[in-house]
Amino acid sequence: MENIPSLNEIFLYQIKLAENIGPAMEGVWNFFWTWGWIALPFFLWPVVKFQWLYWRNSLWDDNVNKKIILEFRIPNEIVKPIRAMEVVITGLWQLYKPPSWFEKWWLGEEDPSFSFEIVAIDGIPHFLVRLPESQREMFEQHFHAQYPEAEIFEVEDYTKMVPKNVPNKRWELWGSDYIMPGGDEYPIKTYRDFETEREPTEEKRIDPMASLMEGLTKTGEGEQIWIMIKAKPITKDTSDFPERSKKLYEKLAGRKEKPPSPPLWRQILSILTGYPKEEDENGEDSTIPVEMKLTPGERQLVESIESKRTKHLFECFIRHIYIARKEKFSIPAGIKIPMSYFSQFNNTGLGFIIPYTKTITKIKQNWWDWFWMLKKRLYLRKRRIFRNYIRRAPAFYPLVRGEEVFVLGSDELATLFHFPSRISVPPSVIPRVEARKREAPHNLPVEE
Repeated sequence: MENIPSLNEIFLYQIKLAENIGPAMEGVWNFFWTWGWIALPFFLWPVVKFQWLYWRNSLWDDNVNKKIILEFRIPNEIVKPIRAMEVVITGLWQLYKPPSWFEKWWLGEEDPSFSFEIVAIDGIPHFLVRLPESQREMFEQHFHAQYPEAEIFEVEDYTKMVPKNVPNKRWELWGSDYIMPGGDEYPIKTYRDFETEREPTEEKRIDPMASLMEGLTKTGEGEQIWIMIKAKPITKDTSDFPERSKKLYEKLAGRKEKPPSPPLWRQILSILTGYPKEEDENGEDSTIPVEMKLTPGERQLVESIESKRTKHLFECFIRHIYIARKEKFSIPAGIKIPMSYFSQFNNTGLGFIIPYTKTITKIKQNWWDWFWMLKKRLYLRKRRIFRNYIRRAPAFYPLVRGEEVFVLGSDELATLFHFPSRISVPPSVIPRVEARKREAPHNLPVEE
């Protein structure tokens, strides 16, 4: 065993065989072999940080912050508009409680969050919300205040109903995350744009949820469609969105930073004589408000950005997955149903939601890698999006690239997730509470 050469000796011997570059390479290799370990921690640090944070988060979720899933049994008649769901979501904003450095990196605590989920299993839609068990009472109070006739009950996690090794020989998968490439400062269409509150009767209201429910009920046995909208309350202390939105608003409105105040003598002269008038760089009178210089379209754009900034804000990511047995698997159904739903909210010239090409379960072939392990790469991408859905984690958790996470207002969230009315979606599509429940009268005689 003592005569077996080491890896270092073998490499040095190969270098010496080269006549021209042998001496130079030998010096480089000796330096790397002696001091190269110093750079190793810098390369491994991102991996170590990733694994550490994931481990601590897992312990905190399992031992302290248990998550539960609540399902809604919506009432037969919903008189209130979608604004009721906005009130519920606004109430959930009080979950805001960012952890400190010690709580995050040692205790594994995460920012409080919840996820709204619309799931179709064998053609039957379900409305669910996943949240910390400790917040259940608070959530039910806000919910029943707006939907007193609805029912809430805890259910098992539906992701456990399929094998953990999907895709496999019996099950196939297709999925995608969603992004807002135009910038999340621009709002998407909300229920006000669909005129759900301007119409006098329920029959004339337009509900974007109707098309999604119609598509989900078209799926059959052995098919499942999962749609998740995870939201985390934010403020200006935990997100740069308010500042980004303010800068964009001022840029589009034509506002500029105020110049330094002129000397006192010049201010007195201006008051006495009325001259010189303040003019901007283009020679225009600066006393005219900048809002008056905007066209109607520009004014509407600026107002929509300002309106979103004043809402209760949530940092969100959206994901959908289509899972089915291989004999039932239909890519057009799994793709078109969720995508067509989110496309309804694309606001021309403003915000819009599209699939994220970096996580969609399709490998784009380029001229430089048209043959390089395509099937293996596709399989790994499917496994990653499936695991992330089960964990309700962003696409590159615990790292955040920024594209897959965006900010939505409370009205935008309510537009994406709400309960459809009986007129737009009949009871044969969604199970509803048929009987109306009331409390017993206080003077009801009881047998002693």
